[in-house]
Amino acid sequence: MNILIVKLSAIGDVIHTLPALNALRAHYPFARITWLVEEAASDLVIGHRALDRVLVSRRKTWIRGLFSGDAVLHFKAAAFFLKNLRDTRYDMILDFHGLLKSSLLIFLARGKRKIGFGKGMAHMEYSHLFLNERIPAVSMEYHALKRQLIFLEGLGIRCSRIVYDVPIRMQDRKEAGQLLASCGIQPDAVYVAINPGAKWVTKLWEPGKFARVADDLIRRHSVRIIFTGSREDSAMVGAIRGRMKEPAAGVTGKTTLNVLSAIYENAACVLSTDTGPMHLAAAVGTPVVALFGPTAPSRTGPFGKRHRVLRTKMACSPCFKRECLLKRHGANVTALCMEQISVQDVIEAVEGRMDEMGKG
Repeated sequence: MNILIVKLSAIGDVIHTLPALNALRAHYPFARITWLVEEAASDLVIGHRALDRVLVSRRKTWIRGLFSGDAVLHFKAAAFFLKNLRDTRYDMILDFHGLLKSSLLIFLARGKRKIGFGKGMAHMEYSHLFLNERIPAVSMEYHALKRQLIFLEGLGIRCSRIVYDVPIRMQDRKEAGQLLASCGIQPDAVYVAINPGAKWVTKLWEPGKFARVADDLIRRHSVRIIFTGSREDSAMVGAIRGRMKEPAAGVTGKTTLNVLSAIYENAACVLSTDTGPMHLAAAVGTPVVALFGPTAPSRTGPFGKRHRVLRTKMACSPCFKRECLLKRHGANVTALCMEQISVQDVIEAVEGRMDEMGKG
């Protein structure tokens, strides 16, 4: 049996689909399973033990390339990808993504059964029109990970245990150790990772507050602090470290997702906004303290009981807005719901997670 999983992005969404992949593998132990993913999240599935093949769509790179001097090269790369997509006739194509960009690829792929959620779910962009089998729509109020498992249940496949099995290689752990050592963090050191970035400005917390939390943890618990994030988060991390009184390290822009996973798996706790690395930390089993404002933790919070979500109960939260309507006249300012999360509450939450791990 040949099975194609379609889940293109983003980091958190791909992570939420890994338990479904493992359940699928347990149900079909001898199937050949392929995953179609975009390049930004591809590290999370390349080398995964439950997969036989990974097809990587470099859509954004190809589109940019078509307007560059290498247009022919990028056109050929896209054509080669489509050839690989169509080189197999799949018994089942599973649309875990449910957007127009995934539907077009499903339309182009060769498959007997093209299966996904039917009409009625928010943000589906008419993806159900490209399917020949539809699972009844479910409420978006279910957690994203749970929705993927409900999808499988519609096919008679049940998940008895949540397993991510993020593909962390020995080389990834070696690189993580070298990065930590370069920051003065030795293998036996207790450290807390802080991931302050997010793509929405409304998800951000104030740099000064992150600085106060980090300083307090260093002084009271003698832990090391390491800031993580993408290259785009470097300025924010620099602003936080510039406000700190104690020394802290930063590895923004220096890690792959796999190396970041290796850094997180040995952390005492990860403090994060609502973003992909938050889900990565939860997936490798590290306690997470997550700061939520405009989004709903019931839908996309860190999955599992060992994590702590902090949010203020404002009537307008969650609004799912990229701009705070209560502060819309201020450019790039923290949303009011995030602003009202207190430093002391965050410190106590991190301490609580560290105590549970015996590292307080």
